[in-house]
Amino acid sequence: MSTVSIRIDAPLVGAAREAAKAESRTVQGQLEFWAKVGRAALDNPDLQASFIAESLMSTAEPRDDSAPFVPRSHSSLPA
Repeated sequence: MSTVSIRIDAPLVGAAREAAKAESRTVQGQLEFWAKVGRAALDNPDLQASFIAESLMSTAEPRDDSAPFVPRSHSSLPA
């Protein structure tokens, strides 16, 4: 992965540093996450930012322990 140096306002870096600690990310990782959420929010204005953030976080979770999705069938619902 290539990197690029950019200037970012000190208060934003400070906020990212605090959020990164709470979410077990690096400051760079937190800023990248915020950028992805913002980009997805602009691309999907009908979705809430919290839904976008949770969706992005779920894609990073390991799939080894996950159960396969099984849709409910109409026959198993009570009449």
